[in-house]
Amino acid sequence: MEKEKAQLMFKLAFSKKNWGARYDRLEHFKRFQNLDKIIKELNKMGWLLIKNKPNYTGISLNTQFKKEIIEFIEAYMPEVRGWIK
Repeated sequence: MEKEKAQLMFKLAFSKKNWGARYDRLEHFKRFQNLDKIIKELNKMGWLLIKNKPNYTGISLNTQFKKEIIEFIEAYMPEVRGWIK
Protein backbone atom coordinates (compact mmCIF):
# COMPACT_ATOMS: atom_id res chain seq x y z
CA MET A 1 0.00 0.00 0.00
CA GLU A 2 3.00 2.32 0.46
CA LYS A 3 3.54 2.25 -3.30
CA GLU A 4 -0.09 3.33 -3.81
CA LYS A 5 0.40 6.21 -1.33
CA ALA A 6 3.48 7.29 -3.27
CA GLN A 7 1.59 7.09 -6.57
CA LEU A 8 -1.31 9.18 -5.24
CA MET A 9 1.02 11.83 -3.81
CA PHE A 10 3.09 11.82 -7.02
CA LYS A 11 -0.06 12.48 -9.05
CA LEU A 12 -0.97 15.36 -6.72
CA ALA A 13 2.56 16.80 -6.65
CA PHE A 14 3.80 16.36 -10.21
CA SER A 15 0.86 16.09 -12.58
CA LYS A 16 -1.57 18.39 -10.80
CA LYS A 17 0.77 20.53 -8.64
CA ASN A 18 -1.75 20.39 -5.77
CA TRP A 19 0.19 21.88 -2.86
CA GLY A 20 -1.30 24.01 -0.08
CA ALA A 21 -4.52 25.78 -1.04
CA ARG A 22 -4.74 24.17 -4.50
CA TYR A 23 -7.13 21.23 -4.23
CA ASP A 24 -8.18 18.46 -6.61
CA ARG A 25 -11.42 16.51 -6.41
CA LEU A 26 -11.21 13.22 -4.55
CA GLU A 27 -13.25 11.48 -7.27
CA HIS A 28 -10.35 11.96 -9.72
CA PHE A 29 -8.42 9.30 -7.77
CA LYS A 30 -10.98 6.46 -7.85
CA ARG A 31 -8.50 4.13 -9.60
CA PHE A 32 -6.67 3.60 -6.29
CA GLN A 33 -8.03 0.43 -4.68
CA ASN A 34 -7.38 1.46 -1.06
CA LEU A 35 -8.26 5.13 -1.56
CA ASP A 36 -10.21 5.61 1.71
CA LYS A 37 -7.49 3.94 3.77
CA ILE A 38 -4.70 5.89 2.03
CA ILE A 39 -6.51 9.22 2.52
CA LYS A 40 -7.12 8.45 6.21
CA GLU A 41 -3.48 7.50 6.88
CA LEU A 42 -1.97 10.45 5.00
CA ASN A 43 -4.36 12.84 6.73
CA LYS A 44 -3.41 11.43 10.14
CA MET A 45 0.29 11.97 9.28
CA GLY A 46 -0.54 15.58 8.35
CA TRP A 47 0.73 15.15 4.79
CA LEU A 48 -2.68 15.53 3.17
CA LEU A 49 -5.11 18.43 3.45
CA ILE A 50 -8.80 17.64 3.03
CA LYS A 51 -11.31 20.34 2.17
CA ASN A 52 -15.02 19.54 2.20
CA LYS A 53 -16.76 21.68 -0.39
CA PRO A 54 -20.54 21.75 -0.94
CA ASN A 55 -20.36 19.63 -4.13
CA TYR A 56 -17.16 17.61 -3.62
CA THR A 57 -14.24 16.79 -1.34
CA GLY A 58 -10.89 18.30 -2.30
CA ILE A 59 -7.44 16.97 -1.41
CA SER A 60 -4.04 18.63 -1.51
CA LEU A 61 -0.53 18.03 -0.18
CA ASN A 62 0.65 19.90 2.90
CA THR A 63 3.56 22.22 2.01
CA GLN A 64 4.91 21.98 5.58
CA PHE A 65 5.94 18.38 4.83
CA LYS A 66 7.15 18.92 1.25
CA LYS A 67 10.66 17.53 1.87
CA GLU A 68 9.34 14.38 3.60
CA ILE A 69 6.66 13.83 0.94
CA ILE A 70 9.16 14.08 -1.92
CA GLU A 71 11.57 11.71 -0.12
CA PHE A 72 8.72 9.21 0.44
CA ILE A 73 7.65 9.33 -3.22
CA GLU A 74 11.24 8.88 -4.44
CA ALA A 75 11.82 5.97 -2.03
CA TYR A 76 8.86 4.01 -3.43
CA MET A 77 9.09 5.28 -7.01
CA PRO A 78 12.84 5.67 -7.72
CA GLU A 79 12.15 6.09 -11.45
CA VAL A 80 10.75 9.60 -10.80
CA ARG A 81 13.70 10.88 -8.73
CA GLY A 82 14.31 14.57 -9.36
CA TRP A 83 11.00 15.18 -11.18
CA ILE A 84 9.29 17.03 -8.32
CA LYS A 85 10.60 20.45 -7.37
